[in-house]
Amino acid sequence: MRLAALAERLDCELRGDGSIEIRAVRSLEEAGPGDVTFLANPKYTSQVAMTRASAIILPAAADEVPLASLRAANPYLAFAEALGLFYVPRRPAPGIHPTAVVATSAKVAAPVSIGAYAVIGDDVEIGPEATIHPHVTIYPGVRIGRAFVAHAGVVVREDVRIGDRVVLHPGVVLGADGFGFAPSPRGAVKIPQTGTVVIEDDVEIGANTTIDRATLGATTVRQGAKLDNLVMVAHNCEVGAHSFLAAQVGLAGSTKLGRGVQMGGQAGAAGHLTIGDGVQVVAQSGVPNSIAPGRIVGGYPAVEVTRWRRASAALLRLPELLQRVRRLERASAGGASPPRPRRPARDDGE
Repeated sequence: MRLAALAERLDCELRGDGSIEIRAVRSLEEAGPGDVTFLANPKYTSQVAMTRASAIILPAAADEVPLASLRAANPYLAFAEALGLFYVPRRPAPGIHPTAVVATSAKVAAPVSIGAYAVIGDDVEIGPEATIHPHVTIYPGVRIGRAFVAHAGVVVREDVRIGDRVVLHPGVVLGADGFGFAPSPRGAVKIPQTGTVVIEDDVEIGANTTIDRATLGATTVRQGAKLDNLVMVAHNCEVGAHSFLAAQVGLAGSTKLGRGVQMGGQAGAAGHLTIGDGVQVVAQSGVPNSIAPGRIVGGYPAVEVTRWRRASAALLRLPELLQRVRRLERASAGGASPPRPRRPARDDGE
């Protein structure tokens, strides 16, 4: 593809020779002649002078460079779109593998690709253009829209509802029982998980993520949400439209996320709370209470992010502050040092 055509497809300003042929998208370090590269993070600016790429995607206000450039308001987004233009993913052959088991009552619309040892249960309905990789198990009563992709080892439990263009990566489990038990004198009594899971259109769910079925009603992931690997969504949660949950995020039961929420890796939310639209939660934070829309929070308990950063900085200064307090105590006591705690005697056999 000529660079001028690429600029038009990406809605970028072209600076330089638009007749250059572009064959691939590569990083600054790996790029060579015929490649387009990109710079989204200013800390890598020094590498631009060393790249062998034929062209580069840059922020609109970036300095001039000695190679052809595409100027974008959002260079990372332009890079992602360029990658989609050049990358051709492998697609399995159409048809149903002879080792797959498809119930006679299942309705699977053509075209479809169903891999080896996949199992499609009774009364399942799957729309056209589905790709179901080997060892996928879909329980009875499931309803799935068009252009569904389930990678190896996915399990979709009974009566789950899935919209159009949903992608499930290896090991995803939708609709396992929520963690519901009632204590009693005779031990834990299991609470039947009678609800379901609803996954709306254009959702992508990362490897080994689990979304539990509701006790009553539905656990819901709204349109366009993206969940990373190893995310845990408990029963009766709701993940808002176009939210992003990074790896190892955990949501306890009945947590409600608004639209466009972003939670960093290993962040967790206690149950029965609401995280408002547009909230950002810093990685490894713990959210014990509801959060108003639009806030950025971090730490545990999660508080406004600048307050958390100040507290974190102060924590590193505590040893010096403690020494200063002790000196002040000695000075106010007329020079007498406060008693120091005695260390316990060592028991090392001597």
